[in-house]
Amino acid sequence: MALISSLNPATTVGSHLVVKTTLTGADTLTYKPGVKQTLYVQNLSASPLAVVIDGNGGTTVTPGNIGATINVATGYTINVPVGEIHRVSLANITAYLKGVVAVTGGTALTYAWIQEG
Repeated sequence: MALISSLNPATTVGSHLVVKTTLTGADTLTYKPGVKQTLYVQNLSASPLAVVIDGNGGTTVTPGNIGATINVATGYTINVPVGEIHRVSLANITAYLKGVVAVTGGTALTYAWIQEG
């Protein structure tokens, strides 16, 4: 199990290394409310992947003006085709980030990192 690394470019000067976390299929991330965070997932494996972000405290939410309850207990899925990098703004999926946040579905050739700021 690995904690997905975070990078804040505003705290560095000039060129800097982007440290990617190799996913194991049972990883975690740290969500920081109030901090702009973008999660990137890169798939260099031979198969498309469905990476799932799931906080253990999320159950259901009722968004305003919709009137229906949405189940967030199964997590938020990012489908990443072979050779692509996909990203998601964590601020847009906060309902899925309650409690300890697990990231599953990654393999040895899947990499992730979080950009802050």
